Amino acid sequence: MIGKLTGILSDKNPPQVIVDCGGVGYEVQVPMGTFYNLPASGEKVSLLTHFVVREDAQILYGFASEAERAAFRELIKISGVGPRTALSVLSGMSVGELSQAVTLQEAGRLIKVPGIGKKTAERLLLELKGKLGADIGASATLVNDAQADILQALLALGYSDKEAAAALKALPVDVGVSEGIKLALKALAR
Repeated sequence: MIGKLTGILSDKNPPQVIVDCGGVGYEVQVPMGTFYNLPASGEKVSLLTHFVVREDAQILYGFASEAERAAFRELIKISGVGPRTALSVLSGMSVGELSQAVTLQEAGRLIKVPGIGKKTAERLLLELKGKLGADIGASATLVNDAQADILQALLALGYSDKEAAAALKALPVDVGVSEGIKLALKALAR
C-alpha cells in the first residue's frame, strides 16, 4: 500500500524514525544499517517501505535500498520469522553478509544476531538458499571460491566478520587463497 516515503526526517530514535511528509509524520521502523546512513534531523530523506497490517497494529518498515527491502520480504515469508526478527537480522548484518552466510551455509554468523537461535538459523539457511544471492545480492558483493576460503581462514583465526570483510575488500580480485591469506593478515596486522 505504501511503497515509498519522501519527506523531512523529523526524529531519530533507534530503530524508529519519523518522516514528515507534507505535515503528516509517519513512524517507520528501520534496520540499523539504514539508520546509520540517514541524514541529520531536519534533512530530506527517502525510504522504501513495507507496510504490515496486524490485528492490533499497522507498522511501516523502511529501507535505504531495494536489496534491503527484498531481503526483508524474503525473511518474513519464512515460517516463524516475523517482521521484528527480520529487522533484527538486517540490523545485525548487511544484505551482502546475509547473502554470503546463506551461500556459504554459515549458521554461526546468523546465531550471533540477537533473537536467532541454532534452529532458526538453520531454517533461515535452508529457506533462503537460492533466494538470496543472484537476485538480492546482485548489488551486494559476491565472493568467489578463493575469497570464501580466505574469509573462512580469517574467521577461524578469530577475526570478526567486519575485520575479515574489510581485509577481503583490500585484496586484488584474482588473488589465490594462500597469497590472499598472507596479504589479509598483513593488512590486519597494521
